[in-house]
Amino acid sequence: MVASTLFNADDRKAVSSAVAEAEKKTSAEIVPVVATTSDAYERAEDLVGLAMAVLAVPAAWSQFHRLPMDWNAEESVVQVPFVLAAMVGGWVVGVFLARAMPWLKRLFVSRRKMTARVLIAAHHAFDSLHAHKTAGGTGVVIYVSLFERRVCVWSDRHISAKVPESEWKTITESLIRALHGGNAREGMIEAIRRCGDLLAKDFPVQPGDVNELPNELRLLD
Repeated sequence: MVASTLFNADDRKAVSSAVAEAEKKTSAEIVPVVATTSDAYERAEDLVGLAMAVLAVPAAWSQFHRLPMDWNAEESVVQVPFVLAAMVGGWVVGVFLARAMPWLKRLFVSRRKMTARVLIAAHHAFDSLHAHKTAGGTGVVIYVSLFERRVCVWSDRHISAKVPESEWKTITESLIRALHGGNAREGMIEAIRRCGDLLAKDFPVQPGDVNELPNELRLLD
């Protein structure tokens, strides 16, 4: 699933409106982000390619069973290039399949690695989208990574000091369930609303509050 295809124009407008509505209650700046993936996972692609290369040799050999089975010097001139060609072809096919079928590549990536990559990418999004530059140190990024099927909330220093991790966990788990059920728009809007309600307790909107960051949904393909 590509991030830009998950939300149409109406969905994006609805999410932006949800951010604007939530920020009427709090001085925090909420930035929703949806990424296709948090890493390229080239090693996983190579592992799929290696598995296909190993399978390709006996599979191809069965199609060319008329070749002599004894490996003397004369026959190895024909057979070694054949084996190498089968392995290279299998590797190329494996890498292509890994890129075309995310579920296959996901089998070769550990849960720990995916979690680590999502956290790194969320932190990078927090910095690159300038959520760390808010006047009160109250930026919050709701980060969704589709390939890893993970959601995390990355908040600035003042919010982290006040809001416990357990509060964010409830919101992220609810959003994950919505995404799994095919309700991306409703899930994101509900997560934003709940973030606004949560942040309003310790970071209520202040007189003369200025919207420091754009409200739109950021899609990272």
